[in-house]
Amino acid sequence: MKLAVVSVAALLVILVAWPVSADRKDLPGAGGYGGDDEEDDTKSWFPLDNQLSLGYYDKICPKFEKIVDTKVREWTKTDPSLGPALLRLVFHDCGVTGCDASVLLDHEGSERRAPASKTLRGFELIDDIKSEIEKSCPGLVSCADILTAASRSATYQLGGPYWPNAYGRRDSTNSYARDVEKVPSGRRDITALLETFQSYGLNILDLVVLSGAHTIGKAYCGTIQSRLYNFNATHGTDPSIDTKYADFLRRKCRWASETVYLDAMTPVVFDNQYYINLQKNMGVLTTDAELVKDPRTAPLVKAFAEQPPQMFRHQFGVSMAKLVNVGVITGEDRIGEIRTVCSKSNSKHY
Repeated sequence: MKLAVVSVAALLVILVAWPVSADRKDLPGAGGYGGDDEEDDTKSWFPLDNQLSLGYYDKICPKFEKIVDTKVREWTKTDPSLGPALLRLVFHDCGVTGCDASVLLDHEGSERRAPASKTLRGFELIDDIKSEIEKSCPGLVSCADILTAASRSATYQLGGPYWPNAYGRRDSTNSYARDVEKVPSGRRDITALLETFQSYGLNILDLVVLSGAHTIGKAYCGTIQSRLYNFNATHGTDPSIDTKYADFLRRKCRWASETVYLDAMTPVVFDNQYYINLQKNMGVLTTDAELVKDPRTAPLVKAFAEQPPQMFRHQFGVSMAKLVNVGVITGEDRIGEIRTVCSKSNSKHY
């Protein structure tokens, strides 16, 4: 009980201290895409320690964010599933060697070719954005910044928060399939997940909040069939799953190639229903179920389930702003580049 009180109190303090808005119009410069001449007061609270800048493209490519937003809207209008796919893509990029667009490189032995990456989507959309930006700002905008901006646009268009992005990332010239093992999987326990998040400079609150991305999107049934048909080699179902929901999942997931919504109740709405589902033992992935079992994360799940959805949306913006700053390469690092084509390095031939 004491743990629950401390965790919820810490959550509320963070939410009050960090003014990320769930509504884009509340942000400085929100009347346009490149900001205005007034001083940007977000610079006083945005955690920049890696040479990134909130106004990086204001002068050299002022239409950058407008192009990204327009393209994301066009593509997701045709295929709404691309919104969650872009969020997953940025998680896989940042979760390997940092937010350096290494996941976009397409060559033999790259992250993109790894078995664990075969269900990633959104590459064609990123390529389309890059092609359009090159017409206006050739050689100036990195693919890492494009992916960062596109994931925010997709989140916002799905009803999620709009957080301020700092830019100036460079693109990695390397990508190795073996590194994909670093990405948190849906089968890890909380201790392993927390160790991974802490290696990124993130904390247990970020772990619970970013898991909330499962309020939208789908999972392939192949990732959960062991929970449904052979839990702990018993040839049975994980007993922690709600009985009726387990019956539904078994009917839905006879084939590994089938998909199931990660949030069974409001699958296309960016809200806190995911946490409510967890409280009812309706988590799809093993990691979802572990969040509500582990005493370190359960109080936070309870807090997000019981509070208005705005609390989750606000905190999601905070945690995403931290995530997209993980392991970035900047101009001062001298080891990155600004790719001309996002799937190919300018300097290496594979």
